[in-house]
Formats: sequence, structure tokens, C-alpha cells
Amino acid sequence: MNDWKVIKSEPEYKKALERTISIFHAEPGDIEFEELELLLVLVKDYEDKNVIIPELNPIEVIKLKMEEKGLQAKDLEQIIGSKGHVSLVLSGKRELTLKMAKSLHKFLGIPSDIFLSEVVV
Repeated sequence: MNDWKVIKSEPEYKKALERTISIFHAEPGDIEFEELELLLVLVKDYEDKNVIIPELNPIEVIKLKMEEKGLQAKDLEQIIGSKGHVSLVLSGKRELTLKMAKSLHKFLGIPSDIFLSEVVV
């Protein structure tokens, strides 16, 4: 077991991450399990302070989910409205409404918080 300390640099982070991955299989009772628990805390702490996760564009998430599920724009007509309306929403020319966001959340399985910055009430 390494003498791990608070991670303060990118090289330290990479080293801790590599070690975490290499012992990720450890289970309670294993000699490496306590080290894994500590590394997970240290890595999360570093990431919380240093890794900026970009905001996701809801329209791009919708398109990605559609692609994953093999859906076409016409498959959203029951949720968004006419073919033209769907086209306007997917092109970003028309904003999502709360009703659309709720329906898309259920239909596509998109986390509701993805829509929070985009929805018009």
C-alpha cells in the first residue's frame, strides 16, 4: 500500500487514478480494499475541486438518445407535436416547454436535470 496523501497535482491524480483502476476489483476483506476506499475518496476530492464538467445541451442529448434508440424525428411527434414543430425544436429554433421536457424525460430516459437550464415555463 502506498502512503497516499491529498492529491494536489495532475500527475498525482493520474497516478492515483491508475492505481484505483488496477485494484478496483478489491472486495471487503481483501488486503487492497482499504487502499481502494481511500483512493476513491482522494480522487473524488481532487475531481470535485479541479474537474469542470461542461453543461450538457438538452437538444444534443435528445439527438444522442434518439440515435442510441434508433429513433427518427417522426417518433417525437407524439410528444412535441407536428413534424414542423419537432424540426424547430431539434434545430434549436423553438424552445422546449416543461410539458415537452417531462414527456421526453419519460420517453427517452433522459435525466430531468438536463432540461433545467433550457425549459420555458
